[in-house]
Amino acid sequence: MPDGARPPRGSGALLAPWPNRVAGGRWTWQGKDQQLALTEPAAGNAIHGLLRQSFFRPVARSESSVTLEAIVPPQNGWPQPVRVAVTYSLDDGLTVRTEATNEGTGEIPFGLGFHPYLRVGDTPTDDCTLTLAARAALPLVDQLPGGPLEPLPADHPLRAGALLQGQRLDHAFGDCEPGVAHRLIAPDGSGTELWTDPAFRWVQVFTPDDMPGHGRGVAVEPMTCPPDALSSGTDLVVLAPGESWSASWGVRPVREAPRR
Repeated sequence: MPDGARPPRGSGALLAPWPNRVAGGRWTWQGKDQQLALTEPAAGNAIHGLLRQSFFRPVARSESSVTLEAIVPPQNGWPQPVRVAVTYSLDDGLTVRTEATNEGTGEIPFGLGFHPYLRVGDTPTDDCTLTLAARAALPLVDQLPGGPLEPLPADHPLRAGALLQGQRLDHAFGDCEPGVAHRLIAPDGSGTELWTDPAFRWVQVFTPDDMPGHGRGVAVEPMTCPPDALSSGTDLVVLAPGESWSASWGVRPVREAPRR
């Protein structure tokens, strides 16, 4: 990217203290109504947490890793400070470990997500096959939950492996199977898999057409909670004052049999 340019389409963004959207930016915590800034103004929602515009400072580094840290300060719609430290490590792939600590005087909920795009070298996205570890789909209406989880059978294309050509996705999935990774596979069998700790029970898949230099892209976004979780409470972690929580995910190369 040119100096000073933002990564396109949220590439690589850390989404905390909640991922995805909060409907109308409104939620309630311990009997008090909260109103977040509407950072998705066209739709009237708060989106992807409170750290996307924040500066992270390096607090540790080695030849193969770096740890960055930022604080979510108290503000309109968010009553307690949360410190978020993320460590990026390179080994046989990339491992991303995040630790969140409640720095406030009262309990606070927490959710986490990331916004990575997967690629297999220079293979066009439309030539690749995507396989998800999710066992259910979350119906969305205007990108917010529109009904209960719907089971995805084992032979569903996105569980068995779906060619991305012709797919237009901006969909949420849940009940991710522990120990099973999401995979993007090229026709020759080379691929990239995104593995997660069991805490990441949700995933959003997004296929924009306008990734600079690449056209179509595919974001596979691991999330610890679903869209609008601050309102529903689904799968939120509640941190007591001084309490910490951590979870990891990563990407690594894989190989399967070539596609026939």
